[in-house]
Amino acid sequence: MSEILDRVKLRDSWKSQVGGEFEKKYMQKLRNFLIKEKQNGKIIYPEGKNIFNAMNSTSFADVKVVIIGQDPYHGPGQAHGLCFSVLPGVKIPPSLVNIFKELHSDLNIPVSKHGCLSSWAEQGVLLINSVLTVEKGRAGSHQGKGWERFTDAVISTLNREHSGLVFLLWGAYAQKKGKIIDTKKHLVLQSVHPSPLSAFRGFFGCAHFSKVNNYLRGQNKTVINWELPAAS
Repeated sequence: MSEILDRVKLRDSWKSQVGGEFEKKYMQKLRNFLIKEKQNGKIIYPEGKNIFNAMNSTSFADVKVVIIGQDPYHGPGQAHGLCFSVLPGVKIPPSLVNIFKELHSDLNIPVSKHGCLSSWAEQGVLLINSVLTVEKGRAGSHQGKGWERFTDAVISTLNREHSGLVFLLWGAYAQKKGKIIDTKKHLVLQSVHPSPLSAFRGFFGCAHFSKVNNYLRGQNKTVINWELPAAS
């Protein structure tokens, strides 16, 4: 294992699949960009140990469902490396409020009082943003810096090495990302984004959560328990 890859805080099951990306020039440029931003006093979310939290929370072999977000929340204390998720005690963001509303409508699951989706990740739901870092207060500020190429490699590898995955593509950004997915090997479910600006145009009523579990049953896989445990 190279010195560069050895420093990356990423579990071995993922390093063996996409570790080669860290040796490429685009990832070295991205790393240098992040270092310079911090040296210039910029606050970057999530903190370094959580940048790869999505992949560290769900091993490569255990992935069953993939939810693709855009980039991390840019407010203090929000982003912790899982798309749409916030830690217990943090106000639940509007898009996640709508996700919980759809869960309740679809599966009659009580609306959670917290927004931490770690229990989904532990069951094989990869909650990955397309862009894995952001500057405080500046949504989309790290787009076009290289993260998209890295997460394309993640999705491409999942597409190639797995079969029978479910990809949830909410909104145009995620759907563009999903063009590399083989729909003959995997189930792809699409809707508008759960944002308050668009949820009423097709996210509400999409029944994606029950559709995921019906498909997993057909693949002889354990279904996802979407109900979040009480915050500890």
